Amino acid sequence: MISNQILQSTIDGLKGITRVELGIYDPGGKMLVSTSADLDITAGEIMAFAASPADSQVLNGCQFFKIFDDHQLEYVLLAKGSSDDVYMIGKMAAFQVQSLLVAYKERFDKDNFIKNLLLDNMLLVDIYNRAKKLHIETSVRRVVFIIETKNEKDNNALETVRSLFSSKTRDFITAVDEKNIILVKELKMSEGYPEMEKTANTILDMLNTEAMTKARVAYGTIVREIKEVSRSYKEAKMAMEVGKIFYSNKNVNAYSNLGIGRLIYQLPMPLCRMFIKEIFDGKNPDEFDEETITTINKFFENNLNVSETSRQLYIHRNTLVYRLDKLQKLTGLDLRVFEDAITFKIALMVVKYMKHVEKADY
Repeated sequence: MISNQILQSTIDGLKGITRVELGIYDPGGKMLVSTSADLDITAGEIMAFAASPADSQVLNGCQFFKIFDDHQLEYVLLAKGSSDDVYMIGKMAAFQVQSLLVAYKERFDKDNFIKNLLLDNMLLVDIYNRAKKLHIETSVRRVVFIIETKNEKDNNALETVRSLFSSKTRDFITAVDEKNIILVKELKMSEGYPEMEKTANTILDMLNTEAMTKARVAYGTIVREIKEVSRSYKEAKMAMEVGKIFYSNKNVNAYSNLGIGRLIYQLPMPLCRMFIKEIFDGKNPDEFDEETITTINKFFENNLNVSETSRQLYIHRNTLVYRLDKLQKLTGLDLRVFEDAITFKIALMVVKYMKHVEKADY
């Protein structure tokens, strides 16, 4: 469970303090890490000690110690030196590795717990029992962030997010797939959605400067019970997807601010097709020329203001009126009329959604 790199760093540090040579073996006699290339111990001697009932033993000038993980032998530690304190030093080294085992196991267990919690893989009673066992508070305010990076398995991005929240021991950072990093953040009573927006933008800035990667961030609503964390995760997933379809120019999307995009995202495809057929009467909005599309988008950006739109497009007001009249003849909708403009805007969003679904099906 503990990487050999961590074990090597631990015993190197202990040797630097005590000047005692240390080695760690698996119960089968294989050396995992060592501070010396020559501890003069055979695999058979390690296996014999592992099979014996003794927890410690002296053999060939070395002190042997057993290190257990839940009553199962995980490592055999050797300490070798000329000092009279070799036994005590070896015992301390064994205790240090034992503590590392406990810490890493707890971290691993918490990570598994959070993943299963997010994916709704646990019964309600198991959620509270395991949370209690892992010393995780059940009745605190939390929100789930999803960070989608450009590259799959982006370890630099993962480490950057971890470093940003490493001092906050009640926050959890994990991953449930190849591309997304999940942050389950605990909130103070004074923190609300404005702080969530700041946190999301901080994550984006850090990933851009530290990990040199582009990302998108989405987050769900604030929940107050641990059983509701999966709901916030599902909301964040929807916010990410809806944001990519309808608000592609935004890198941060909140579930609570998805507006009409959330409604359209949940429409069944047959209903979408029926609506588009009704509005466009068999015509495809993709057939509109670039000039018409630009005019439509700019007109909406300027809240249906003819004068401001014509100014920004560098065209005469009458030219804009001509284009709008032409569009009205094609679709039967006059964008200068609020109700028609709303209908047209929704129709364009529905078309976007249909394209997204069709693309995902291939």
